Amino acid sequence: MKNNLKIARVQKNLTQQDLAERIGVSRQTINSIETNRYIPSTLLALKVSKELACKVEELFELEQDD
Repeated sequence: MKNNLKIARVQKNLTQQDLAERIGVSRQTINSIETNRYIPSTLLALKVSKELACKVEELFELEQDD
């Protein structure tokens, strides 16, 4: 799965720590998502998209081999 989390986060002028605190996860979780080491749960993806005021589909995208 491809993600645009880092781009969306930076556009909102948020650090990984800022975003993590706002949605109740660790900074390491945000880093792991951004570096494609962790695929977020549906609940976490929805929380992130709500906090960044965008659609889940704008943040996360299936790739052909998914």
